[in-house]
Amino acid sequence: MDKEESSVESKECCTRSELVSEDGKNLKSVLCQRCGSKVLCPGMAVYSEKELFLPPMRNKKALSLTEGSGDNLSAHWLVDDMYTFENVGFTNDVGRIKYLICADCEIGPIGWHCLDDKKSYYVAVERVDHA
Repeated sequence: MDKEESSVESKECCTRSELVSEDGKNLKSVLCQRCGSKVLCPGMAVYSEKELFLPPMRNKKALSLTEGSGDNLSAHWLVDDMYTFENVGFTNDVGRIKYLICADCEIGPIGWHCLDDKKSYYVAVERVDHA
């Protein structure tokens, strides 16, 4: 497996070719790892490689207490309109950032949104399941 394929593996060990279409969109539904709630329908997001820092996965109340620890992740699904999501919530502002969480079980962060860029919502491939 090459470096590019390994960077888009999910917990279920899907390769990039199983997740990303020829035009760069998600082939499968994007689901919450904890409760299975649908975050994105197939074909609604574009694969993007951008290194972003996300705090460790926790429920919404514990997220605000986390400082310093987390992961630098580079494989993401990029969405340009928040209304594209089937089910996503947002944390309160953390500086100029809002973290994306599952709206049903409030686990996260599963993604990242900078308030300076109104058209970029990133969902970390490693923080979601695909089906």
